[in-house]
Amino acid sequence: MNIIIKLIILIATSCAVSLYGQGNLLIKNGNVLTITQGNKSATDILIQNGIITKIGSQLTAPENTVIIDASGKYVMPGIIDAHSHIAIDAVNEATNPNTAEVNVGDALNPMDVAIYRALAGGVTASHAMHGSANAIGGQCETIKHRYGVTNPEELRMKDAPRTIKFALGENPIRVHGEGNKISPATRMGVEQVFRTAFSEARLYMKAWDDYKKGVLKSPPVYNIRLETIADILKGNIIIQCHSYRADEILMLMKVLKDFNIQKICFQHVNEGFKVAPELAAFGAGASVFADWWAYKFEVYYSTAYNAAILTRNGVVTSINSDSDDYIRHLYLEAAKTQRYGDLTDDEALALITINPAKQLGIEKRVGSIEVGKEADIAIFSAHPLSVYTIPQMTIVDGVIRFDIQKDADDMRLMADPKDKYSGFMEDCRYDENNTCMRDVAEFLLSNRHADYLRFIYSKNHSH
Repeated sequence: MNIIIKLIILIATSCAVSLYGQGNLLIKNGNVLTITQGNKSATDILIQNGIITKIGSQLTAPENTVIIDASGKYVMPGIIDAHSHIAIDAVNEATNPNTAEVNVGDALNPMDVAIYRALAGGVTASHAMHGSANAIGGQCETIKHRYGVTNPEELRMKDAPRTIKFALGENPIRVHGEGNKISPATRMGVEQVFRTAFSEARLYMKAWDDYKKGVLKSPPVYNIRLETIADILKGNIIIQCHSYRADEILMLMKVLKDFNIQKICFQHVNEGFKVAPELAAFGAGASVFADWWAYKFEVYYSTAYNAAILTRNGVVTSINSDSDDYIRHLYLEAAKTQRYGDLTDDEALALITINPAKQLGIEKRVGSIEVGKEADIAIFSAHPLSVYTIPQMTIVDGVIRFDIQKDADDMRLMADPKDKYSGFMEDCRYDENNTCMRDVAEFLLSNRHADYLRFIYSKNHSH
């Protein structure tokens, strides 16, 4: 009993004691790639309490400031992954075509070693997303990669705008139409999920307005799903929509216009190059793969020039990973746009810095190296778009979270370094290659097994 009590106290204490700090650093003599204000050679960056306070030459370090010699190295803003599934307990709540009430941020996992591996690739923040099993999925969470904290709350990027996952195409059709035998079973049905949800939320908002005005004597029954959809209508939540085909992208933009919804970033957007002018006119963002397609039928057609075409048409474009692997080398994914599209250095690097920041509504805080912004910084051995470059150090809020010179063989927080094998969950999480559909196979298989048991029961029982 005493051991249990001590363990409870230890866990409670670990949640109360914060490793999330704002550091004081002076980065000296680096080649600084600001993204928004040009490149500066032999330049210093002073960081105080996690904020960039000065950028210049021959800056002096106040007391209690760690000095980093970046001579010959390249210093850029921390990379931001606009589409990730790391650090969350589950990806899909696949039980209904509309699960707007759930939030992946309710169960963050600061122990996920994928956070550290992302840091080793210069990634300082990511957009932890619900999956694409539902036409209207759950809410997502923008997180800072503060690996080493044990309190899940400290992963959150405080006051980052709310986002929610939508999905078009095969995924919601397969899960609900084919899997559960309910709507949507077609792409037409997916559209009606959106229209029905927005229409019901409008009625819900009107009922509350009527109650506040005294028209109704009793308030409507509180409904968190409708509250969430209402917040989309009010412009308080940014839609992040899984999409491939151009016709469906046009369809959703028409639906959003009908309901006066303006905030959306399309994810994957493999046929975005076909409708780039329309996306730009709407003001929609596009977060794409560099050169990943043809992994299923509806996405058999795309081009490695997609990001460049979207960029040249004025669409705020980013390159994302949607992968625990690709997140480690997004700088090389961005470099592909110079081979396929001739983007400039700043344009290519913007795809993994300031542009995803804009898509997540956090561009005033991160995404470029500017005085007053949060000190999320990555230091590389060579230019980050070079195939020869190696990330050297990654800084979040002025705190060094990855240092290649201090990179231990085993950086897991929950494992015994002497264990021969990694944890069960770490092994099993890679069973589904498409992380957007993680958790769904188990859900559908459990339903099939339940159907089988009911069939056997009906054969053995006449009533």
